[in-house]
Amino acid sequence: MTDTVPLSSFEDLVFQRRSKLAAFRAAGENPFPARFDGADPAAHVLARYAALPVGGHAEESVVVAGRVMTRRDMGKTIFAHIQDLSGKVQIYLKKDELGDVFASFQNGVDLGDIVGASGFAFRTRTGEITLHVKRWTLLAKALRPPPEKFHGMTDVEVRYRRREVDLFSNEDVRARFLARQRIVSSLRQSLGDKNFIEVETPILQSVPGGAAAKPFATHHNALDLSLSLRIAPELFLKRLLVGGLERVFEMGRAFRNEGIDTRHNPEFTILEAYQAYTDVHGMMDLAEELIRGAAREVVPPGREGSSLPFLYRKVPVDLAEPFARVSLAQLFQETLGLDYGALCRENGWRNAAARVGIDGDGVSDAKCFDAILDKKILPGLPPATFLYGYPAGFSPLAKASPATPDIADRFELFICGEEVANAYSEQNDPDVQRKHFEAQARQRQGGDDEAMPADEEFLIALEHGMPPAGGPGDRGGPIDDDPHRHRFHPRSDFVPSPSP
Repeated sequence: MTDTVPLSSFEDLVFQRRSKLAAFRAAGENPFPARFDGADPAAHVLARYAALPVGGHAEESVVVAGRVMTRRDMGKTIFAHIQDLSGKVQIYLKKDELGDVFASFQNGVDLGDIVGASGFAFRTRTGEITLHVKRWTLLAKALRPPPEKFHGMTDVEVRYRRREVDLFSNEDVRARFLARQRIVSSLRQSLGDKNFIEVETPILQSVPGGAAAKPFATHHNALDLSLSLRIAPELFLKRLLVGGLERVFEMGRAFRNEGIDTRHNPEFTILEAYQAYTDVHGMMDLAEELIRGAAREVVPPGREGSSLPFLYRKVPVDLAEPFARVSLAQLFQETLGLDYGALCRENGWRNAAARVGIDGDGVSDAKCFDAILDKKILPGLPPATFLYGYPAGFSPLAKASPATPDIADRFELFICGEEVANAYSEQNDPDVQRKHFEAQARQRQGGDDEAMPADEEFLIALEHGMPPAGGPGDRGGPIDDDPHRHRFHPRSDFVPSPSP
């Protein structure tokens, strides 16, 4: 990590730190002890002594541990801040009291080192709760310097490659990880409260299905069998519906051998849930409730109330308000003057793209549809909107609408212009599903390597009878160039920043 330090200077700093490490060892001290007991979180220490007056001090001993983030040497005294997961607390060392122990800290401890300390709490003249150190211990010597204090890690690529450094040097990043944990817990709790059963389905699959995506290939040596990492858990979860588990969900890793950037990873966490005896409209209700419940878990203290205002990509949204529900047929007619039903029936998306000023030459119909949606429809949507009624030809795992067989009973939920959930009335007719798989096979033969392969085991399961069902899961048709646009996944990137 050399984001803020020139290479030669970086090497000098590493050499200096290694020299200090050698000095600790030469003095008979272990710079990497196995454990350190009894430390209080920094936030607890600050809260416990919040009533101390300026100049006042506590009688009992306090123990803290964390990473040294700041340091001010003032000759015979040292002030430093150490940071743990809960926050930062200031420590104070005095030469006259500590003697050689003070010198060991002064000469051997660098920013980024992890230390433990014990002493008593007091409030400084500037009003800060501080630990007056009586004893301290080096717990881990950092051999590489942390990012420069005021600018931190500025290179985006370095930040994502050295995520651990970004974490300890960036409070916002730590807060996002903690918010993600609360979101994931909320989703599990909400589904559990609705009698959904959490399950685990195979990651190694002979036929990767449930989405249109390129899988990662691997090989099972003992069986001499070529396998793929799953691109979605959908088909195995629906086989559990056949088995009588009427409400199931899985939150786990999926893998797609596609593009990558700072917001999209080829492996990611996905949530899919399936509920028997409901349809796409029941899934709208479920998705809205899950997201609203998760949002309440990350509202900052003091902002609790009937509203849930957030700001995401500079777009404000109140997640407490009912989400809009708008049909694509209505939007295409009112916004673009296009006959949506005819477009779905004729698969005329290239011509439609040309009519609205989008170049569709050499682009598939599915990508033309996505381009129209992204450029002409999404910018005018309310901040939280269910779009429903997608082309049946792009939704091979969904039921068609009884009234309009060229349109699928399917929705995608967009929040602040970004798709965060997708669901449909699940196709449970094995003969219809087989025809859809056959159509996908023809697309694969035509060069579409993202088209879904036929899963004979899944078709056999459907022939045993699957109840009508709905499920928020992965998009079942061709996707655009963004490998993570179409899935419901509780990633930290999707934690909106609360508005002021």
